[in-house]
Amino acid sequence: MRAILAVGDTTVHSFTVTREKTVPFLYPESPEFQAIPEVFATGYMVGLMEWACILSLKPALEEGEGSLGTLIEVTHEAPTLPGQTVTVEATVASVDGRKVLWNVIARDELDIIGRGRIGRAVVVWDRFKAGLDKKAERLTPLSG
Repeated sequence: MRAILAVGDTTVHSFTVTREKTVPFLYPESPEFQAIPEVFATGYMVGLMEWACILSLKPALEEGEGSLGTLIEVTHEAPTLPGQTVTVEATVASVDGRKVLWNVIARDELDIIGRGRIGRAVVVWDRFKAGLDKKAERLTPLSG
């Protein structure tokens, strides 16, 4: 990871909410989720916040690196309808080695819809995938 991120750096990312990003689509097999009106799902809002952080981190990554989520502390404060655009501002709050923390705020055209903190850690994909392979090997005796 290149040391180019600085506290205060801000990345802005926008996304127009589609019907497929509403609550009933989060878990289509759940009657409880099906009973909720079609509004932007909290899970998708969190994903959008993470997307902004991933974009913020992208210029600092070296060949073969990526990042994984380590912290999610957010509120979801207002509903957003399909067709509205959500804009996320992700501001670097701290950089500690390979760990980065952002303050995030999400707005649609009318309201602040969410805010909080997102953390991610930079990993080397080959090492991470090797760890996944070891975990899969440990699962094999359990499922066999």
